[in-house]
Amino acid sequence: MIQARAPHTVAVVGAGAAGAMTAIQLCETAARRRTPLDLVLVDPAPEAGRGTAYSTPDPRHRLNVPAGGMSCYPDDPGHLTRWLCRHGESGITAADFVPRYRFGAYVADTLGQAIVRAHGVVRVRRVRTRAQAWADGADGRMELRLADGELLAADSVVLATGPAAGNGGWAPPGLREWSRFIASPWAPGALEAPLGDTADVLLVGTGLTAVDLVLSLDRPGRALHALSRGGLVPQPHALTPAGAMAPPEGLRGASLERMRRSVYRHVGRAVRLHGDWRPALDSLRPLTAELWQGLTPHERAEFLERDGALWNTHRHRMSPPTGEALARARAARRLRVHAGRIAAAHPGADGTVTVTLADGRELRAGWVIDCTGPGPRPDDSLWRSLLDAGAAVSGPLGLGVATRDGRLLDAEGRAGRPLFTLGAPRRGELWETTAVPEIRTQAAELARDLLAPLTPAPRPSRRRPLDGHGLPLSTHAEAAAAHRAGLDRVLKVRSGAEDAFRRAVTLDPGFALGHAALALLGHECGADVDVPRALADAQRCAQERADDRERSFVDVVTHRVHGTDTDGSVLLRHLDGHPGDALALAAAVPTIAFSGVADLDDDYALPLVERASPAYDGHWFHTSLLAFLRQGQGRYHEAGELAHRALAAEPASGHAVHALAHVHYESGAHEAGRDWLDRWVSGQGRGAVHRAHFSWHIALHELALDDPAAVRRRWFAQLAPGRVQGVRALVDSGSLLWRARLSDSWPGEMPAEDVLDCVAREVVERPATAFTALHAAVALTAVGDVAALRRLRDHAAGADTVQREVIVPLCEAFTALVEERFQEAARGLDAVLPVLRRVGGSAAQREVVEETLLYALVAAGRCEAARRLLDSRLERKPAPRDRRLMAALPGR
Repeated sequence: MIQARAPHTVAVVGAGAAGAMTAIQLCETAARRRTPLDLVLVDPAPEAGRGTAYSTPDPRHRLNVPAGGMSCYPDDPGHLTRWLCRHGESGITAADFVPRYRFGAYVADTLGQAIVRAHGVVRVRRVRTRAQAWADGADGRMELRLADGELLAADSVVLATGPAAGNGGWAPPGLREWSRFIASPWAPGALEAPLGDTADVLLVGTGLTAVDLVLSLDRPGRALHALSRGGLVPQPHALTPAGAMAPPEGLRGASLERMRRSVYRHVGRAVRLHGDWRPALDSLRPLTAELWQGLTPHERAEFLERDGALWNTHRHRMSPPTGEALARARAARRLRVHAGRIAAAHPGADGTVTVTLADGRELRAGWVIDCTGPGPRPDDSLWRSLLDAGAAVSGPLGLGVATRDGRLLDAEGRAGRPLFTLGAPRRGELWETTAVPEIRTQAAELARDLLAPLTPAPRPSRRRPLDGHGLPLSTHAEAAAAHRAGLDRVLKVRSGAEDAFRRAVTLDPGFALGHAALALLGHECGADVDVPRALADAQRCAQERADDRERSFVDVVTHRVHGTDTDGSVLLRHLDGHPGDALALAAAVPTIAFSGVADLDDDYALPLVERASPAYDGHWFHTSLLAFLRQGQGRYHEAGELAHRALAAEPASGHAVHALAHVHYESGAHEAGRDWLDRWVSGQGRGAVHRAHFSWHIALHELALDDPAAVRRRWFAQLAPGRVQGVRALVDSGSLLWRARLSDSWPGEMPAEDVLDCVAREVVERPATAFTALHAAVALTAVGDVAALRRLRDHAAGADTVQREVIVPLCEAFTALVEERFQEAARGLDAVLPVLRRVGGSAAQREVVEETLLYALVAAGRCEAARRLLDSRLERKPAPRDRRLMAALPGR
């Protein structure tokens, strides 16, 4: 019998931020690649993800990097801010500095979610103890001796131990042995006694640790002394960040002296351009490791001695609120910062200590706290066992340990063992390596490199499953079946597509097309999807396992989400190469589910669908799209035949139903259209995604039939806020109310305010598209909000060409209408009508402007012009409401 090989075991020592991020990446990468893994997290802490830095419960201790730079994922910078918004902090932005304990909760939750998603592929175990020693084991494995006596065997070990503990070597013996000397301020209970009285405190060190302690210990009646060799304290971040800068030229390969001059000139240029030195220093961040590695050992030592403190206080900054609190304490003389070095310490009988500095000055305090920060290299029993065995050696200048791309180098300079580290132990190699932006990148690279040898190469001869149109899918049969179900629901415009695609990626986390479909649904259709996360997953998966068609589709979705495919060229190029990609074709042709590439009146839509015809061979989906395009051309008889043909093959085809709804309305078959569509909505249409839009079409028939009671019943039953939300409410519910009011079909109070209340204010006053802007203007006119109409106009004036040339004059005309300047309103609306089709949407949707013009003409006393407009409408499509309005006009 052939025995199955046990899964590869990875032991991650340390479950703080670095260890948790490593575990996140290992779980997600192994799940994507379907690589079985045993993952053991070794750390005595009660909760993973916090470590020393993020365990503080003090809300005054904030992150030193804005939330936008603290995501666990290097390819998804907004992940933290979205998590915070979902967990009770809706107003948070990427520029905010959140409390550190909230970040610790975020890392812990993200790790938990990664473990859940990897279930079945990765088995995770938490060992709440310390790893005390390392040794080579049998069969090429390694052994960790744990504090509880267990021996843990592992195939790979990741040492995510964080910054080394300080050794307090700077302190004179009399001070180190004093009962009120606190060597480890973050040890549990270490600060309970100082927090309980008002004795003066000496903080040795003026970096970020000292800053945190100032926030915790500052109170009236207490003096805080902060001492360091240079007396420099961290600089604050700017309240309003200045613009970004490119790094200066010529830094690579330069000597330290030349580099120093170049950086100082760069800082001066930043001050002249931006009034701030910070953009200059921030521009060096991507180059810091490379520049450090380019220096000679002598130059590195000189940099540490001469420039290190200045660099650290400007590079590692504190949040603006923290900076303000520090400034207040200094201004009140509760905090006094000193430059100097301790020469001697003399504890007194009164419980205080007198510290003598090298220049003879004396400081007196009731407590002394070591805030000098981490030691130069890890020095606990585990690391000592590695160093003693020659499995690790000190890094350059004694900083950290020697590494190559995260793997430990042994005494012979080889990276022979699967021993990895990240973060602070790599200081000697990288210099800047302790902040989350660096650690998360190292974690992703470490997971990729560690798992690369374990992932079997795909067998190209293996037959892949197909989607519903014969295109191969880079996944297994179960996930492919879920994907086919999702695609089928998208093409029918039915609910449940999101759940099906989510099931596909749950079954196969490495399925790029499933993640991309979710991102597209979230972006285009408002599905409950974390779009940036889904897109980042799709991009990762496409790099690891996808064919050309799938990679091209992921690229399409990427451009669509980022708004960089403004002319649709990326999507159209994809369809030229892959015309049978039904989801891409659905996204390209704007009928009801997606926004499409451009207006239906453009020349691209019909040739695009016709070119794709051979790939579909009369399939109901393709026939449905063709029906919709034909009605847009005014070829109603042909469109109706195509729609009926598609519905005969698939009665649930939402695109065909939508085409037929327009055919009925534009041809004036209001009774037949109302009855047919009402039956469909009550039957096959129960599962339609955009059921409210179909209800809107029925209500248009009822409005045209001059049945106001039916319109009101329909609105409250199927279109009122609560049943419809967001942009759909703005487009359908809001416009219907206004059209009903214009034709005297809605007596009494009109609930337009309720519609606006269920739409985000930003969508109303700063819409992304001209189509949304049109309907925002209609809703604002319905409630008479002139101030908001002017804000919308101002936004449109600075937006895209269509908003500038169509929405701006439309807002001005609507404003005139609200202010009862009817002549002016009529002129403005009449001028907009010929170019209105540029906003997109259907003729039935844009008709609201024509009906507003009719109202303005009558209100302005221009009855002859109103009669001509009604004549043309009745000639296009007869409607009892329009005949009533015509009869109500004064005589010729």
